[in-house]
Amino acid sequence: MNPIRNLALSMNSLSVYRGILSRPVVRDYCRLLNAAHRSREEFAEAWGAFFSALCGQGGNGGLRDCFAREILFDENAFSLAAARGAEVPRMVRDAAARDLDVVFRAASVTPEQLLEDCSFMDDMAQLNLPCWKTGEFPAELGGDAPLEARAARFYRENGCGVYARYRAFIWRCGALHPVLHPDAVSLSGLTGYEMQRREVINNTRAFLRGLPANNCLLYGDRGTGKSSTVKAILNQYYPRGLRMIEMPKESLTDFPVLADRLAQLPMKFIVFIDDLSFSRQDETYASLKAVLEGGLAARPENTLIYATSNRRHLLRESFSDREGDEVHRGDTIQESLSLADRFGLSIRFSLPAKEEYLAIVRRLAEQRGLTEHMRELEQGAERWAIGRGGRSPRCAKQYIRAAEARIRSDRAPG
Repeated sequence: MNPIRNLALSMNSLSVYRGILSRPVVRDYCRLLNAAHRSREEFAEAWGAFFSALCGQGGNGGLRDCFAREILFDENAFSLAAARGAEVPRMVRDAAARDLDVVFRAASVTPEQLLEDCSFMDDMAQLNLPCWKTGEFPAELGGDAPLEARAARFYRENGCGVYARYRAFIWRCGALHPVLHPDAVSLSGLTGYEMQRREVINNTRAFLRGLPANNCLLYGDRGTGKSSTVKAILNQYYPRGLRMIEMPKESLTDFPVLADRLAQLPMKFIVFIDDLSFSRQDETYASLKAVLEGGLAARPENTLIYATSNRRHLLRESFSDREGDEVHRGDTIQESLSLADRFGLSIRFSLPAKEEYLAIVRRLAEQRGLTEHMRELEQGAERWAIGRGGRSPRCAKQYIRAAEARIRSDRAPG
């Protein structure tokens, strides 16, 4: 049988990695292989569609690299078992090895070989068709071990499927949506509050090592870096298998659905609830209490909840609540405290004093290469804070941004 036709049949018969056949580049490449012995019109059209899909995927690394990305991020029986560190049945392992061999033989075919093997090479030569490079295997699949062993190593270290491709997600309308461009804030870029962050870091490290860890509430004044701390934790530890899912407060009733989905996965997940507080009429209040502790469905061992709030007492309470005509007034007060108490770790971020605020300003100025303007910056920082109603790391960061823009604009010619 003709080699290209044989390769087309082999690609069509993928089993374990069958899911990649629906991906645009692989799908259009299979169509191109199948068209090589049909008609010149179909072949030319398939060539253009494939090359367009390859460019759309950023195929500068070559066809092998593009196909390898689909392999590494595919979720199937082999990748899931390998990611969990479980024993892969021999039948599945052998089928995966065969699929990988087929995929990379297909990715190794050069445009010249494909043109030479088609039934209408002379006609195609006149079209000056665009060509691609086959390229090399990506570093993630490097080494001398068999391909399936190299793929299994990647899955063990990075997970599989969409959780290997992305680190951050948002739960919206009953589904997970990847965050394509997560906030790049880093722990090293945050200033002040070292003691508070150390508690969060230690809790996260214990979680990643499989040791006991607590749900965490970061509470306190606005602009003190609570949310930034959580996002920086993800950026620091996602190479160790940490993933993060932001869940809006109004979606907390969906948590059991999300928990069931996460429980079967090998990665560690932090469910992030930002800016948390409730009114007494809020129905999601009881949902979060059950999620944290007390519900019939247990929280999965690979999942923690990190929440931020400007309030220690998450249930808003008025003086009338305490002085009203309710018979069991003590129960009302206890209700307002019970949710925060269900977080095993509660960490307070309070506004800095003047000297702490100026220390943050100085550190930010050093990071931005503005040390020669330090005296001027310190004088302006306090005026900036007064104009914005108080000192905070956020206020300091905004001030340094504005000051740097002014300083560098003054230096710029014209």
